[in-house]
Amino acid sequence: MSLVQNTCMHAAISSIQHYLPARKVYTADLASEFPEWSAEKIDAKTGIQCRSIAAPGECSSDLAVAACNKLFGSGVCKPTEIDYLLFCTQSPDYFLPTTACLLQDRLGIPTACGALDFNLGCSGYIYGLGLAEGLISSGQACTVLLVTAETYSKFMHPRDKSVRTIFGDAAAATLIRGRDGESPWFGPFVYGTDGKGAENLIVRAGGMRKARSEEAEAVEDESGNVRTADDLYMNGSEIFTFTIDVVPKCVNRLLAKASLTAADIDLFVFHQANQYMLEHLRKRMKIPSEKFLLAMADCGNTVSSTIPIALESAQSQGLLRDGATLMLVGFGVGYSWGATIVRWSTAAA
Repeated sequence: MSLVQNTCMHAAISSIQHYLPARKVYTADLASEFPEWSAEKIDAKTGIQCRSIAAPGECSSDLAVAACNKLFGSGVCKPTEIDYLLFCTQSPDYFLPTTACLLQDRLGIPTACGALDFNLGCSGYIYGLGLAEGLISSGQACTVLLVTAETYSKFMHPRDKSVRTIFGDAAAATLIRGRDGESPWFGPFVYGTDGKGAENLIVRAGGMRKARSEEAEAVEDESGNVRTADDLYMNGSEIFTFTIDVVPKCVNRLLAKASLTAADIDLFVFHQANQYMLEHLRKRMKIPSEKFLLAMADCGNTVSSTIPIALESAQSQGLLRDGATLMLVGFGVGYSWGATIVRWSTAAA
């Protein structure tokens, strides 16, 4: 049966692998650099003890290749089986060409595959799953490789503790295959966008709007954080307010669309922003702690890779039984958010 004729094919997550750079920055290291913030205070706010940081010459594509090679090395799939490569990053190797094209060549994926980059941050994994489902259910692809990779550390000023305590670099590779079935293995999806929040998490220079400068002026804010227009800026209080407002509405909207209740969800997997924010959300939505995954202590907030890393962690802990119903929720830079339901299948994994 040809791919186009098979109208009952739906996307299912088959395997996930992630990669973390070798360099580690521990909370104790940051506390020694910023004595006004103790290790205990950083841990209490972030829930992160260790962050992985890319080497000076190590780019998002390098992390992505390492994650993909781990996936191929596990024996679940060969590069020659990939029909479509989706690459989510906000720190591409170049403005052009698209980094997905570089990955296709480096990984030995056939030239008959489709490949594209999409620029999204903390909601990127949800969008990637939606794209993969569309490609597979419409017959455009049978096997999709969804890769997320970020090197936010290259945007961070060394004297900006507001971002250095939170973000880490990482990549994750998710193999998504078409499987027979009357019902999708993930979905429905809900999305949201509010560009009015763009200024609250931004790198102002480096694009066509404002070029990077070799003599960018460093400015210190009222909290003692230093940055230039070339560096990542995060308005933490505004991001928190946005999240607390949007995420519960997003969850309720998805439950209504899926005709489910919160009690039907076996495990909630949110973007791993920081522990303080996630615990606030969990308590506000009355989600039992045993149904709420925290998986950032050893890697930090890895942007679009937090959800797949958390899923891989849950699988290794035996938390993903066959038939489990998961809710995945991403939210952040843009502002952008999205959520979906995943019906876990060990047959696909």
